[in-house]
Amino acid sequence: MKLYHGSNVFIEQIDLSKSKPNKDFGRAFYLSDLRFQAEEMAAFKVDFLGGSLAVTEFEFDEAVLESGDLKFKRFEGYTMDWAKFIYNHRTDPHGRTLHDYDIVYGPIANDRIGLQIANFQNGYISFEEFYRRIQFMKGITYQYAFCTPLAISKLRKL
Repeated sequence: MKLYHGSNVFIEQIDLSKSKPNKDFGRAFYLSDLRFQAEEMAAFKVDFLGGSLAVTEFEFDEAVLESGDLKFKRFEGYTMDWAKFIYNHRTDPHGRTLHDYDIVYGPIANDRIGLQIANFQNGYISFEEFYRRIQFMKGITYQYAFCTPLAISKLRKL
């Protein structure tokens, strides 16, 4: 399958040490199987950081996910476990990855998640309401988080 990474620069070499902390599934290299989704992320990064639109394509043999060679976590849709997983990663004070999976697959959280975290932490909403509000408003879209060097080794840049 083809996977896409949207940014403000093309990716020549994946470097997990450059991964940002406090992302949905922890520090990782994030990809989508939808080119338009990667293009939207690239546009966001260009608006925020400058640079130019860049979508880097990779080939990934998804059979690896079922082979047992990698530790793989799949969230099939919006669930309370998904919301807790994201909340814990988004709020860890040290920006750590709080799991040992090589790859995590699941829905993207709403891009206004910071506001919802604050609402929950300040007691304005329940966790159930937090869970409801962090679901992506434009419809469910998924992301792959490649979290380890072993996972990264399974990607082939096109």
